[in-house]
Amino acid sequence: MILHCVFIRFKAAVHQADKQSIYDAVAALKDVTPGIIDIKFGQNVSPEGLNGGFLDGFVVTFESPEARDAYLVHPDHITVGDRIIGSADGGLSGLLVFDMAV
Repeated sequence: MILHCVFIRFKAAVHQADKQSIYDAVAALKDVTPGIIDIKFGQNVSPEGLNGGFLDGFVVTFESPEARDAYLVHPDHITVGDRIIGSADGGLSGLLVFDMAV
């Protein structure tokens, strides 16, 4: 399995309803991309203060690296990804992506 972790520093102008709309679009990818086991999203709740400004994020669990790779090039993922980049503070620099084999 692959955990595809995406952490976001949203622009200050992005409201909670806009964030939820993005998360809903990410969750909808499960219906069009084979190999997604689960999707979770939400705000950072760690008390450690080590988040580097990444206050929001989501985790997609894939059944295999191949399923993750197919997701990365799926047109619906690219559309949602562009939306996330446009909402992130600094564009791509407002994102942290970390994939872990588990």
